[in-house]
Amino acid sequence: MVLGMSLAAFTTLHTAIALVGIASGIVAVARMLKVRRLNGWTTLFLFSTALTTITGFMFPFTEILPSHAVGVISLAALCVVFVALYVKKMEDGWRVAYIAGAVLALYLNTFVGVVQSFQKVSFLRLLAPTQAEPPFVIAQGVVLLFFIAAGVAVVRKFRPGAIYL
Repeated sequence: MVLGMSLAAFTTLHTAIALVGIASGIVAVARMLKVRRLNGWTTLFLFSTALTTITGFMFPFTEILPSHAVGVISLAALCVVFVALYVKKMEDGWRVAYIAGAVLALYLNTFVGVVQSFQKVSFLRLLAPTQAEPPFVIAQGVVLLFFIAAGVAVVRKFRPGAIYL
């Protein structure tokens, strides 16, 4: 039991929150690429991503796992993002800190989603049972390259004076 829920129910809730974080993060980054920011989507993205990471630490465990390291990095990135956005208002270098932290948090959430997909989806598990096979490595490489390109593009285009909707 976690938070009064069965482990299966908690896993479903955690997964749903993660998917909301990924989907809203994609919308938020896409809007920044168009030099617009949607405050509601950005807020949904940041809080659902933080909640995904926090709930990830609530699963029962007996040893520190790689997912815990990813979670710590994600929370650190989100702390920078929250300060950059809500305290520093993306002034000066805080704009780049906001973008880098937001894109990193979204990437890490997506990275874990790919890992989980290869573990839980039978078709993908057959392609890469140990997650060392080429299909897994290629999928993670494509995801990484996509987020690097998106981050660079957003840094070049997005400015704090962008239209807020």
